[in-house]
Amino acid sequence: MATILYHGEPNGPSLAVLAAMAETGADTALGIECRAIDLLKGERHTIPDLVEPLARDMGVEGEGPVLVVEGEALTESVFLAQFFDEVGDGASLQPSDPYAHWEMMMWCRQITERLSPAAALLGNLASSHRHLDALSDDAFAAQVEPIASADLKVRWDLVRDGEADDAQLEDCEAKVMQALERCESKLGDGREWLMGPLTIADFETFAWLVGMEPIVPGAFQGKPATRQWMARVRARPSVVAALARATRGEPERAWAPGPEINRWG
Repeated sequence: MATILYHGEPNGPSLAVLAAMAETGADTALGIECRAIDLLKGERHTIPDLVEPLARDMGVEGEGPVLVVEGEALTESVFLAQFFDEVGDGASLQPSDPYAHWEMMMWCRQITERLSPAAALLGNLASSHRHLDALSDDAFAAQVEPIASADLKVRWDLVRDGEADDAQLEDCEAKVMQALERCESKLGDGREWLMGPLTIADFETFAWLVGMEPIVPGAFQGKPATRQWMARVRARPSVVAALARATRGEPERAWAPGPEINRWG
């Protein structure tokens, strides 16, 4: 049975996973077939030939990529990057030192728990709301009907409604700014990558921040080390290859409902 990666436009979790796959050589090692799907049309929930869809149906990441291995769905961008790292034949993206590995995982958790829900809300309000709002009630209902998770359906409803109060928007923008401040502080000692060597943290962080540049431009001002780091990540052959999989212009403006907002407050 083929190993297939179903992914959206290279932004957010799809970008992180595509880049990690190429960086580790897992696509060659596993013979992965990549198939682009339209996440905003709900195509993730109609993937054919899934024997075990639980991770797809109940994952907390929202509309992220799905790796299908022998009919089983594997999800969550950090976990998929770890999987690729452990089966690939490239340089490792995980520190071997236990403390350094813990530090990387804690960094990734803060990105997925704090930055990604905020970025997803801001991105969806900026780009996805108009598309979903233009659907008839019947068309929208038919599109979300296959979604198994009631929580995820609520997030689709919220994107379609396009409603967020000022306090919530300010909190989301604050979380984007906090992530950039953490990056600038981490890179302040002149290191090339966030953890020192290149790791999963670089791809995960870049993938969620790059789409914020046109939405929260002020957060990037006065962050020279972070801007230089983002340029280095963007120039990695693995990221270039991931971005080349885009099916539309400006993939950083492509969003679909993401993680639940404010799970860390």
